[in-house]
Amino acid sequence: MTSNPIRLQIPADAEYIDIVRLCLYGIASDMGFSFEDIDDMKVAVAEACNNSVLHGYSMNDPGLIEIDFIIQDAALSIKVKDHGTSFNNADVSAKLSPLQDVELGELPVGGLGIYLMQALMDEVIINTEDGTEVIMTKYLTAKNPLDGG
Repeated sequence: MTSNPIRLQIPADAEYIDIVRLCLYGIASDMGFSFEDIDDMKVAVAEACNNSVLHGYSMNDPGLIEIDFIIQDAALSIKVKDHGTSFNNADVSAKLSPLQDVELGELPVGGLGIYLMQALMDEVIINTEDGTEVIMTKYLTAKNPLDGG
């Protein structure tokens, strides 16, 4: 069952990100995701929205962030899109190095958001044409214990 997306549009301002997290919680709970998976998704979507707030728009030209929740039979995809300043994802990905065997003090400042989203979600796709679009998917792996499963 793939349904029409549930769409939110918020100002690119950090104070509105909690609305996105609350909506995600309701949708993911209804789908039967575990609390741990929901927490992971909330962190990932907040990171994607924060990136739009911090990097997509200038303080003098605030824009909008579009969030789509795409419900599928066994997965939830979340698309976060802004029409602000983008980046070259291929260049950024090429410069990122694996984090294994890296001391905490050696971690770069900034730039860890993509790592975080990839670690918390099952799939992450980044498109950088006409702004930045991040599509994150989490697969439903367990039945909701409230449903007896």
